[in-house]
Amino acid sequence: MKNRNVGYLIVGISVVIAIIVWIFNTALKSIVGLSCTHGPACTMYNTIAIQTYISLAIAGLILVIGLFFIFTKESEKVILKTKTIKEKQKKKIDLTGLDKDEKQVIKILQQENGAIFQRTLMEKLEVGKVKITRLLDKLEAKQLIERKRRGMNNVVVLK
Repeated sequence: MKNRNVGYLIVGISVVIAIIVWIFNTALKSIVGLSCTHGPACTMYNTIAIQTYISLAIAGLILVIGLFFIFTKESEKVILKTKTIKEKQKKKIDLTGLDKDEKQVIKILQQENGAIFQRTLMEKLEVGKVKITRLLDKLEAKQLIERKRRGMNNVVVLK
């Protein structure tokens, strides 16, 4: 499950807990109102209030955890053999004949130790899916990069 979906699930659980606490609190107040002879000065009212605050604090904590999961970005990891990355960094790449965008792709790949997710590259270049695909197709045809499938993602690797 994605972090965002887990966050929504946790937020939903916290809302359900808060509703249950409210229903339980209402029922307890009516029971105490019927059974306590001291009226509003009865100590049971204070106990109900304390229990309600503790329960709502727990529900609030669960809500905060859910919101954290919703708004945090998942970290992406690429695991590559370090030996091949170092070898690729030593190799000089001829950038003549490349246009401005192609040179930017190569530069970003060199900064990222030779590998990056295609989606991350797209965000760094601030281009769309079509443009990044065409750029990478050109660079693959020139045998400067290679795209490797990792689940639903592509990893762009410097050759």
